[in-house]
Amino acid sequence: MNARHDEDPHEHDRGLSHDLPVLARRRMIRLMAGASLVPLVGCTSEEETSASPASSSTSSSSSSAECAEIPNETAGPYPGDGSNGVNVLKESGVVRSDITKSFGDSAGGTAQGVPLTITLTVVDAASGCGTPKKGAAVYLWHCDRDGNYSLYSEGVTEENYLRGVQETDDKGQVTFKSIFPACYSGRWPHIHFEVYGSLDDATAATSLTNTSQLALPKDVCDTVYATDGYSRSVENLSRLSLETDNIFSDGHEQQLAAVTGNSKQGYTATLTVPV
Repeated sequence: MNARHDEDPHEHDRGLSHDLPVLARRRMIRLMAGASLVPLVGCTSEEETSASPASSSTSSSSSSAECAEIPNETAGPYPGDGSNGVNVLKESGVVRSDITKSFGDSAGGTAQGVPLTITLTVVDAASGCGTPKKGAAVYLWHCDRDGNYSLYSEGVTEENYLRGVQETDDKGQVTFKSIFPACYSGRWPHIHFEVYGSLDDATAATSLTNTSQLALPKDVCDTVYATDGYSRSVENLSRLSLETDNIFSDGHEQQLAAVTGNSKQGYTATLTVPV
């Protein structure tokens, strides 16, 4: 399957009608969690540097009444997990922290862009988000600087960069070295991820527990997209908002990453993921 996202803005996440069951489940989760639901991560940022000092304290003070599972979202048509064609999870080399380069004999490309380190902390929602999920696994993927997805998009079907799997450590954390993704037509800048019960489950592409997406804050996106190579993202972002995006429009508090750094040295995005 070949795809260019700037030409087909709605195919990537299959449109709102495809996601209505997911949105309904998310509203039900919010009703069950109660009106006092508190975001697990926050995000404050400035033009060249941003910080979120409250994010760690918010997570540590979470109680069972304030903790809900990360909203489930569509994986889109380009997951690479075997659910839509190619399955990169069963390939040797997919377990890695640096996902900027392709791996294997047939691929040799490197994704160019502003450096982005992504750290996800997987926690047990049933325990009030206070217990890290050690030994779980996360498969993470996103588009490149041009808005293309490796394995699927025209010109990069032989590449598998910006895809990787990591096992959570004692703190429930995984960290990926990547680049800042583009904003392509019709979607807010985002990163996909799937959570599995173990590394064996992830590399066998079985026993998937959660599928969700991480949103990136607007002010950081504006700064990154003003740099070389991201010119098409500027216009695309100007037509969007988190409130109108067909994935994040019903609530993005649990999915908006806290981002620190700058466009010269790179950024770090963090998110707590209750499962």
